[in-house]
Amino acid sequence: MKRLLMALVLGVFVAAQAEEPKKVLLVTTTTGFRHSSIPTAEKIIQKLAKESGAFTVDLCQQPPNQPKGPQLPKNPTPEQQAKYKEEQEKSKGAVEAWNAQMKKNLEMLSPESLKKYDGVIFANTTGDLPIPDKDAFIAWVKEGHGFVGMHSASDTYHGFRPYIEMLGGEFGGHGAQVHVDAINQDDKCPMCAHLQAKFGVFDEIYIIKSFDRTKMHGLLTLDAHPNTKAPGDFPIAWAKDFGKGHVFYTSLGHREDVWDEDAPGKRENTKEVSLAYQKHILNGIKWSLGLEKCDVTPQGK
Repeated sequence: MKRLLMALVLGVFVAAQAEEPKKVLLVTTTTGFRHSSIPTAEKIIQKLAKESGAFTVDLCQQPPNQPKGPQLPKNPTPEQQAKYKEEQEKSKGAVEAWNAQMKKNLEMLSPESLKKYDGVIFANTTGDLPIPDKDAFIAWVKEGHGFVGMHSASDTYHGFRPYIEMLGGEFGGHGAQVHVDAINQDDKCPMCAHLQAKFGVFDEIYIIKSFDRTKMHGLLTLDAHPNTKAPGDFPIAWAKDFGKGHVFYTSLGHREDVWDEDAPGKRENTKEVSLAYQKHILNGIKWSLGLEKCDVTPQGK
């Protein structure tokens, strides 16, 4: 009887452990262009975590009140140059303090801190983020963790090739925001199973470079340039194994009304498009954490 009771208690404990949600770190810091949709991205990802119960989210955010240094006019006069240097010296302390706080915030990506997370999301990050150890971060993903990137995650670490190789491609430019009918390349994969053969969305569509389709599992793509309509290969979303880790990226997510079905202001995307995008990224996050199954063998060409 005592053994049976112990077995039952152990079984309940194991089941509770198995059902414990995964832990994810959401990074929205930037050293380059900062998208106005970042607060919306933070809100939606936290909402998806809460509603799904599949994972919890810690935020790694930008410090508030970033100081703006002086701007030097084009073809400045000697007086303007002198004033610029004076204002630059005055703002030096505030800029250094803000940069120090940014670096401190990003200690959440240190090798020691990453031990408590199952995955990391880069939502509209840009530039060279001053994380403690970039190589250790790449190794952490490769060891068997999840990495998810939205939109300008591909406009991050252009000069750090291990990151670009992990992600699978990088931002190469874009035209005007435009409506596209993205081709669904895998209607069985959870990231795209809910989408029609073509997913219509209005957004800023990236031109991706450093991309090798023979190494990626395509999810969404275009067979013509989004603005000129010239034929070509224009990937939008993909997934890949990276060592023992899983990487999911979607270049969609510039606009608030792509993320949020309740985004205020003039909408170019219907609420249905926003909800479809949310399911696209939710299942991408869950797949990266090992909670969804998808064969990400590259389709090749």
